[in-house]
Amino acid sequence: MTEPAAEPMGTVHHLDEHRATRAAVSLVKPTPAVDIPAPQPEETTPATPNRPSTWVRTARAVRTAATHERTRAAGRAAARHAMFTASGGRIMARRAWDGRTASRYERMMRTAEAAGDHASAMEWEMRGASFKAARHQRRMDLLNAPLRIAKGAAIGAGVTEGSLLALGLVMAIAEHDASWILAPTMAIVELIRWCVVIVSIVWGPLVTVGPWLALLALWAVGRRRNDIPVWARPAGAAADVGAPITPSVVVTAMRDLGISAMRKAIQEMGDAGAGMLSPITIAGCGVEVDVTLPSGVSTDEVQKRRRKLAENLNRHEHEVFITIPPAPRTVRLWIADSGALDEPIGPSPLVTDETLTANYKTGRAPWGQDLRGDAAMLSLFQRHLLITGLSNQGKTAALRALALWLALDRTVEFRIADLKGVGDWAMFEGLATVLIQGPTDGHVVDATEMVEGLVAEMEWRIVQPPGTTFTPLIGIVDEAQVAFMCPQVDDKKRPYGGSKATSRYFMAVRKIHNQGRAVDVILWEGTQDPTDQNLPKLVREGAHTRASLVLGTESQARMALGDKAVDGGAAPHLLRQGLDKGTLAVASDGIDIPTGQSSITVRTHYIDTDQAAMVADRAKALRDGVTTLHPAAAGEPADLLADIASVIGDAARVLTQDVLQRLVSLNPDAYGDWTFGDLAEALEGTGAEPYKTNGRMHVSRDLVARALANRPAEDSASASR
Repeated sequence: MTEPAAEPMGTVHHLDEHRATRAAVSLVKPTPAVDIPAPQPEETTPATPNRPSTWVRTARAVRTAATHERTRAAGRAAARHAMFTASGGRIMARRAWDGRTASRYERMMRTAEAAGDHASAMEWEMRGASFKAARHQRRMDLLNAPLRIAKGAAIGAGVTEGSLLALGLVMAIAEHDASWILAPTMAIVELIRWCVVIVSIVWGPLVTVGPWLALLALWAVGRRRNDIPVWARPAGAAADVGAPITPSVVVTAMRDLGISAMRKAIQEMGDAGAGMLSPITIAGCGVEVDVTLPSGVSTDEVQKRRRKLAENLNRHEHEVFITIPPAPRTVRLWIADSGALDEPIGPSPLVTDETLTANYKTGRAPWGQDLRGDAAMLSLFQRHLLITGLSNQGKTAALRALALWLALDRTVEFRIADLKGVGDWAMFEGLATVLIQGPTDGHVVDATEMVEGLVAEMEWRIVQPPGTTFTPLIGIVDEAQVAFMCPQVDDKKRPYGGSKATSRYFMAVRKIHNQGRAVDVILWEGTQDPTDQNLPKLVREGAHTRASLVLGTESQARMALGDKAVDGGAAPHLLRQGLDKGTLAVASDGIDIPTGQSSITVRTHYIDTDQAAMVADRAKALRDGVTTLHPAAAGEPADLLADIASVIGDAARVLTQDVLQRLVSLNPDAYGDWTFGDLAEALEGTGAEPYKTNGRMHVSRDLVARALANRPAEDSASASR
């Protein structure tokens, strides 16, 4: 085996190579190393997040427990029953105070004085004086009561004991035993002993339970009163909808309106607010009560809170109406029975009574019912009429019902322009002398010329000798907003629509409003969604009877009815669209309105198209026959004799003036500028010339028919001159 070579002598070793090595010293604080975990598979559970401290968890648990619905319900229940007990105690204390003092009489005297009923105030004063005298007598009697009680007790004891001894003596004689003499007395003594024993046994539990029974009695009284705040009532508890309206209900509703002056005044009143109320009276399908407001509370503040007041009364908003009676600082509440306003009011007398007639001058149209359930009768004599409302809310039906009633007066002439044109007025074919149906600009032109024809008739009547009587002439324009918004202009560049002095329709309406009433030329208009553009101010203020169905805003209600009616409580903008069809707010002197009010709410009878046709047939049977004119299309050639035969209809003869007016309505392009002389000249030589009867010129139906029959087939009369 080979041995390793020995190191040579004299080899030099460096000592640092044999020393332990040290890391370099650094003055920078080392950063602890962070172990980066290796990627874990997706199924590995993530690290547990930091849990909140014990205090945080406890606070959260306490908050959750405190705000839990069960805790809140328990708190409401505790507060509710405590309030029941407190309310019962207050009520019993008030009853005891009223029974022992004259406060009740003082309260009734103040109420009577506030209402101005001095006779009742004097009567209550006399009752109070009588109560005080009787109370004084009772107190004086109490001073002598101990002596009388002692004397009575001594006499009673003596008489009782004597009776017992006599009874014992009788029993001793019967039994031949002297010990029976005291037997009845001893029996009474034993009875008294047992009573004392029973009372001593019962007294302890009775003393323990008695206060709780008293609290239970107070709780029962307070629960019957149920005078607690809304927040303390059970969550989700249904309101007592339809409950009777009592004075306490009304006072509580007024107190909780959110008017601080009202609440404070009611709380300070000795009668708890009862003196504010008039007697609650039945009014139709509801009740009515006047509320005299405390000083510092205005009627306007109450009107603005109609919805809250209705909810406080357990009613819907549309079931409470607030008006202003003549008395100062007073509001009149009409509160409907729950759901009563959603029930129909029944058919119109026009449908149910076939013998019903009309009289333009003295009669009243059976339009519907007021909120009291009384018949709402409207006088139409010399009154221009305006009905507004949103679309499809019963405007045409309400307007047509008045026309159907008036049609039963055979002296009334109708000229109708229906700018909707869907047949709502078709039953007036044979009743109206002019009937225009359609929504186009051409129909607006015809309607404008019809109204201008009313103006011409009015001006002719005005110049007649004083004392001349005229038959009523009623012009009706349904959907009048179409006429006001029409952009059409005539040959002279005058617009048909608009609200300026150059507008033909506007100016014709204004002329009728100014002077037509004096000569029985009356204009009725129905329009949708009133604005200054489609219902100018001068036009709406010219109507004597203004009525409105449901509208969208209060500003529209003011346009429809005027500021006075709206300030007095009229609120068509608060009616329910679609649900209150046919319900109108009416401002007119032609309908009975409660004293001090400026409007009345009317639920109109609905007459459908078939029923309207039957009423119209009855009206036609009262007349000799009316030929309804339909304006000819522009440029249509005119046949004079045929046109005259058309406008005369079934009448034996017609005034020349009426024939000329009907010709103008039938074909204004051909006959618009004709005069009486032009008509006589055109008929000369035809055999149908006008003739005088009773001092006035007439045209005969038979002569016109003979002239038509005798003329050559190829010949025709011309309207040209």
